[in-house]
Amino acid sequence: MAFINLQKVLVSDSLDHCCQKILQDGGLQVVEKQNLRKEKLIVKLQDCKGLLLSSATKVTTDVINAAEKLRVVRRASTSVDNVDLEAATRKGILLTNTPNGNSLVLWSSLVG
Repeated sequence: MAFINLQKVLVSDSLDHCCQKILQDGGLQVVEKQNLRKEKLIVKLQDCKGLLLSSATKVTTDVINAAEKLRVVRRASTSVDNVDLEAATRKGILLTNTPNGNSLVLWSSLVG
């Protein structure tokens, strides 16, 4: 299943660069910005429906509540310990991870 309605996604951590092309070829606009502090992350998420990350980005309650358009958070890892699960659940945000941290699987699954 493709998340074509995501339209625009933010990549906030270092992931394999070939993955950005996969998303773009799938019709998504990709913004790649790493090492964002909480305030800058909130600003960048204002017009993004998807967030792709690994371990560096912390997705706190404040970030989730401020990101009004956010619908999907996907982490290239076996865990999601850097995302506030309760806040994401309350807001109806789909939160997923990859079983082996493979970012290529992560990206390709978003575009179908």
